[in-house]
Amino acid sequence: MTVSILLFLPVVAALLVLLFKNDTVKHAALFFAVVELAVALYFLAGFVPDASVQYGVDAPWIPQMGVHFTAGIDGISMIMVLLSTVLVPLIILTTYKHQHKNAKAFYALILFMQAGMLTVFTALDGFLFYVGWEAALIPIYFICALWGGGNRIRITIKFFIYTFAGSLFMLLGIIYLALQTPGGIYDLRSFNDLNLTLTQQSWVFWAFFVAFAIKMPVFPFHTWQPDTYTEAPSAGTMMLSGIMLKMGIYGVIRWLIPNAPAGFLQWQNLVIILAIIGIVYASLIAFNQKDGKRLVAYSSIAHVGLIAAGIFAWTTQGVQGAMIQMLSHGINVVGMFFIWDIISRRLNTRDIGQMGGIAKVAPHFSIAFLIIVLGTVALPLTNGFVGEFLLLKGVYNYNIWFAAVAGLTIIFGAVYMLRMYKNVMQGETNELTAIFADISGSEKLVLGIICVLIIGIGVYPQPILHISEAAVTNLVNTVSAKFAAGKF
Repeated sequence: MTVSILLFLPVVAALLVLLFKNDTVKHAALFFAVVELAVALYFLAGFVPDASVQYGVDAPWIPQMGVHFTAGIDGISMIMVLLSTVLVPLIILTTYKHQHKNAKAFYALILFMQAGMLTVFTALDGFLFYVGWEAALIPIYFICALWGGGNRIRITIKFFIYTFAGSLFMLLGIIYLALQTPGGIYDLRSFNDLNLTLTQQSWVFWAFFVAFAIKMPVFPFHTWQPDTYTEAPSAGTMMLSGIMLKMGIYGVIRWLIPNAPAGFLQWQNLVIILAIIGIVYASLIAFNQKDGKRLVAYSSIAHVGLIAAGIFAWTTQGVQGAMIQMLSHGINVVGMFFIWDIISRRLNTRDIGQMGGIAKVAPHFSIAFLIIVLGTVALPLTNGFVGEFLLLKGVYNYNIWFAAVAGLTIIFGAVYMLRMYKNVMQGETNELTAIFADISGSEKLVLGIICVLIIGIGVYPQPILHISEAAVTNLVNTVSAKFAAGKF
C-alpha cells in the first residue's frame, strides 16, 4: 500500500458526499474522514521511525515537463499526516449542531481540502507540492465566501489575493530550481543536491519564504489572518488554523531551508527578529480584544511566531519542538475555536464583556474550557508545554536575548487567556448567561477527545517525538554539514 490511497481517498469521498441528502451528508462525511484516519493509523502501525521515506509512490505524470507523481512519508510527514487525519473528523463533528445551506457542497469542500493538504505534506516533487498547495486554497476560499460572516466577501478576497500572490512567488522558485537540475526535473532530492551561488539562493529563499510566511502567518505578512479567522465559519477557521497554516511551517522545514541553505544563513537573523516581533505584537493586541474568536486568532499568531523562531534557530531541539508544537497547536486551537463556536451559538455574541458565571450553569463545559486554556498557555503536563520548551531551548542555543523576548509569549498568553476564562466563566451569571446550556452529544465527544489528547501528549510526549526524531536529526545534520563545509 502506498501513500496514494491517502491522497485520493478524500477526493473520492468528496465526490460521493455530493450524492447524499439532508443529515446523511454530515454522517457520510464523518464516515469517510474516520476511514481516512484508519488508513493513517494503519500506516503508523507499520511505520519504521528512521530517516527513510516509506509508503512511497513514484510514477510519471507529465514526463514532457519532468514532472513525476512522487510522494512518500518520513517521520516529519507522518506527524503532519496524523495532524490532518485526526483533526478533520473532529472538525466535521463540531458542525453537527449547525445547519448549513447546501451541506453536501460544504462537506465535499472540507474533504477536498484535506486531500490538498495531505498532498503538500507528502509530496516529494516540486510540481506536485505546488498543485497540492493550490488545491487546498480553492476549497477554503469557497467555504469562507459562501458560509462566512457579514463581511465575508471583502475579507475572503483579501485572503485569496494574499495567499495566491505568495503562491506565485513560490511557483517561480520551484520552476527556477527545476531549470537548474540536469534533467529539468522537479524532484526534491535533485533540488537538495544543487550547488547554487549565494545570490541565486538568496532569491530562491525569498521566493519560498514569502509564500510560507503568508500562510503561517509571520509578521508583517499576517494582516489577512485575524479578519479571515473571525469571518470564516467555525469549521473553516478550524481548518485554516488547525491544519492549513502548518503547510507554511512544513514548507520551511522541507522545501525552504534544505534548498537554499546559504540564503537561509544570510537571512536567518532577520526572520527570527520578525518572528519575535510578531510574538510580542500579537500578544499585546490580544490583550485588548473584546471578541473571543479574534483574541484566539491573535493568540495563534503569537504561537506561530515562536514556532518560526525555533525552526530558524535550526537546532534539533528547535525543529523537534516545531514538530510536536504543530500537532499540539492544531489540537488546542481547534478546541479553542470550538469553545467560541459553542458560546456564540448559545448566546449570539462573542463579546467577552457581556459574559460571566457560565461555570455555575455549565460545569462540564467549564472543565473542558479550562483544560484547553491550560494547554494553550503551555502549563507543564499539557501538550503545549513540551513543544514550547523545546522551541525556547532551540532559540536559547541561538541567542539568549532572543529566547528571553520569545519567552514572553508564555507569560503574555497566560495573562490574556486566563483573564478571558475568568471574565467568561467566573463571577455571577447575568440575564444572558443564566440560561447557558451545558455541552452534550457531539459537543461533549469532541471536547472530551481534545482534552484527552492535551493531557495525554503532555504527560507522555515520547511516542510523538520518537516518530520524527530520526528524520529531523538527519535533516538538521545534513543541512548543517553544508553550512560547515560551505557547499552551497
